[in-house]
Amino acid sequence: MEDDNEVIEVPEAPPPPPPLDPAVIAEAEAAKDEANTNFKGKHFVAAIEGYTRAIDLNPNNAIYWANRAAAHIKLENYGAAVADAEKATEIDPKYIKGYYRRGDAHFALGKYKLALKDLRTAAKVAPRDPDLRKKLAGCEKEVKRLRFEEALSVPDSEAISILATLDLSMYDNIEETYTGPRMQGNATDGYIITEEFVTSMLEEFRQRRAIHKRYAFEIILQANTLFRSLPSLVDVTIPDDKHFTVCGDVHGQFYDLLNIWKLNGLPSPDNPYLFNGDFVDRGSFSCEVIFSLLAFKLLYPDHMHLTRGNHESKSMNKVYGFDGEVKAKYNGTMVDCFRELFCALPLAYCLNGRVLVLHGGLFSQDGVTLEDIRKTNRFREPPEDGVMCDALWADPSPLPGRTPSKRGVGLSFGADVTRAFLDANGLDLIVRSHEVKEEGYEVEHNGRLVTVFSAPNYCDQMGNKGAFVRFNGNDMVPHFTTFSAVPHPDVKPMAYANAFLMGM
Repeated sequence: MEDDNEVIEVPEAPPPPPPLDPAVIAEAEAAKDEANTNFKGKHFVAAIEGYTRAIDLNPNNAIYWANRAAAHIKLENYGAAVADAEKATEIDPKYIKGYYRRGDAHFALGKYKLALKDLRTAAKVAPRDPDLRKKLAGCEKEVKRLRFEEALSVPDSEAISILATLDLSMYDNIEETYTGPRMQGNATDGYIITEEFVTSMLEEFRQRRAIHKRYAFEIILQANTLFRSLPSLVDVTIPDDKHFTVCGDVHGQFYDLLNIWKLNGLPSPDNPYLFNGDFVDRGSFSCEVIFSLLAFKLLYPDHMHLTRGNHESKSMNKVYGFDGEVKAKYNGTMVDCFRELFCALPLAYCLNGRVLVLHGGLFSQDGVTLEDIRKTNRFREPPEDGVMCDALWADPSPLPGRTPSKRGVGLSFGADVTRAFLDANGLDLIVRSHEVKEEGYEVEHNGRLVTVFSAPNYCDQMGNKGAFVRFNGNDMVPHFTTFSAVPHPDVKPMAYANAFLMGM
């Protein structure tokens, strides 16, 4: 058990630095002001660039470092945010926003003890700050709740399959008052998912109505059985006269998912899809997204494919909204069912032996082969390192080689790492997701790596476009389509998320 009674000491301030030329100070302030404008306009990458210019000119201003930390938090670069906030507190130990930022980033990384320590340090510096006291109280409450849940949990190695022992008899009697879509069949003889059921379900979701719990559990059960029959790396063949669409993160943005299908057609044998992870969390229609994707997978198992993302995991779902949403719309038992299902999702797909699709990126070690991915044990929560961790968390970098991740998890890898992996495995291209891109996609590493992100105006605040990429089987050249966000009902992103994160 972590010690909540740790004595908090505020560090001494360092000696003041030599004075700067007033012209340099003015130039740094101008860069900061421009960055602030970009931050307010939700152009967070440009904001980071502006704060970096200010820091280069005047590295001893704590405000610049804390502001850049705030921009990194918006981009989910929590590791970089911790480092910047740390620098802010070194420069000025009494600048409470440095502790704020570091506490926010530590909480997002699941380092709850460190988050509490940061906020308590800030409270010691500014004991009468009402906003800080409120934030500290919220963090303490959330940490207690998360610890209580953790104390009741069972280690993965001892866990018994929820889906194998699930008793659905209490849901077998479909009430006459239920007016939603109905599956063919019954509990005794089995249920069949039909095209009529799936299309009716999409409309039911569009109207903000849930499907019956019996059908929801049935989708999860059948999908789990199907995914468990697949390897961790799935090979997909695209005939020369056919096409294939890859989508990136959707993150619970159901109405944008419907727009993808409006633009590019619904999944079918003639219109296959791969959705590359992060189906849930942050957006407040994650149940609708995941049930739609799973239902199409069951309807067209050879033409709808799903990759696991880093948000298909217990630790992320508890904090970023999916657990809360499932409990609100269905029940707590279903939360455990989804955790088991997510552990069955494949880690990667190889298209025509030429294009590797995975959520995050490449690996911390040289020499990883497709066979290594194929034989990886994925039936577990993501580990903190290794092939599975990297496949879910890694990011490309403009720098060569391998460098620490700005996220605080996984690594960043350069174009030389990409080239070596592709050449060694006889591949042409990597398609990955995992990162917001202003245009919805980005081509990097000398054209051999593509990032595709399919949640436009992410979290209703980023202003980015979404995109999907389409391949023709005869040449496997990527073709991109971008699109903007569409209106959705007035339910804010993160509506079901951890209360502490709502203030970030």
